[in-house]
Amino acid sequence: MALEIEVCVDTLEAALAAESHGATRIELCGRLDLDGLTPDEEFIQAALAQLHIPIHVMIRPRGGDFVYTTEEFVQMERDIEYCKSVGVPGVVLGALSADGQLDLEHILQLAAKAKPEMLVVVHKCIDYTPDPAAAFDQLLAHDELIDYVLTSGGKPTAREGLEVLQNMVKKAQGRIKVMAAGKITKDNLADLSSIIGAPAYHGRLIV
Repeated sequence: MALEIEVCVDTLEAALAAESHGATRIELCGRLDLDGLTPDEEFIQAALAQLHIPIHVMIRPRGGDFVYTTEEFVQMERDIEYCKSVGVPGVVLGALSADGQLDLEHILQLAAKAKPEMLVVVHKCIDYTPDPAAAFDQLLAHDELIDYVLTSGGKPTAREGLEVLQNMVKKAQGRIKVMAAGKITKDNLADLSSIIGAPAYHGRLIV
């Protein structure tokens, strides 16, 4: 089965270049210098109009941590509703509680807003939890709402997180797709994918 290769971008030029180099999907962000924020509506519309591959839109109202206020969750819900209204295929979201665990209640609320029209990716907030493997188990229990988990196995790079990533893939059994990330490039993709065995891979320099 062909690998899913997702490139994260914050400009239309980068998105078009990634598509031309073989990306199968785009993660559309604003401000990659802040690790990706919600892109503006004009950018979303332009990407939908000009790309021939699916886009997943980052839903993240600000940089910094993943502990959000009530007002920020309301904004995230609005952004999800907008994406749904214009035909975006998927959204990327996540949140943590003040204690560093997944804010599962809000993650599931946001995911439910996206369903059934859009796919839902839980982003690398999982890597900031004390035990990413346990957090993955929590998400796996809600595979009717969560389609992908983007993770480096709780480590700075996918290579360092290999063992955790392999275990996630085995445990998921295809119910949730593990999307491996963390310094994956076109030069190490073949090697890492053969070891990890995940169906999907993500990076800035992956094509």
